[in-house]
Amino acid sequence: MAGLIYAFVMDSDSLAAAGLLAALSRASGILAELHHPFVRSAPFAAFLPPAGARTGVAFTLPDGREVTVAVSIAASGNALHLDGEITLEGEPLLELPRRSAAELHDALAVLDEYAADVAQPTGRLLDQLLDEIV
Repeated sequence: MAGLIYAFVMDSDSLAAAGLLAALSRASGILAELHHPFVRSAPFAAFLPPAGARTGVAFTLPDGREVTVAVSIAASGNALHLDGEITLEGEPLLELPRRSAAELHDALAVLDEYAADVAQPTGRLLDQLLDEIV
């Protein structure tokens, strides 16, 4: 059946889902690229019930403690809520203020911004933690 062309049209919900998936993929990519020569790392992504996702990277220091660098987005009510943080064994080293957005486009821009904001100081924080160990 050569020559057949199927029209593919996405509704607004599908476009929103595709946009969210693309933004989560970008955030995952930014955080997965974080490495340190003396610290093991493992990227992760998780579903946050009932309607959210978290992505990041976990670093294991030589003394066994874990540093987590992550961003998350979750829907609640009529808004999307975004968080970004760096934690050491669950204790915050850097905690970005929770932001909410009513529009998906605005929320995705914040997700991109938060991924960059938590990625930027990660190397310096890991170096400081390594200095404390030695």
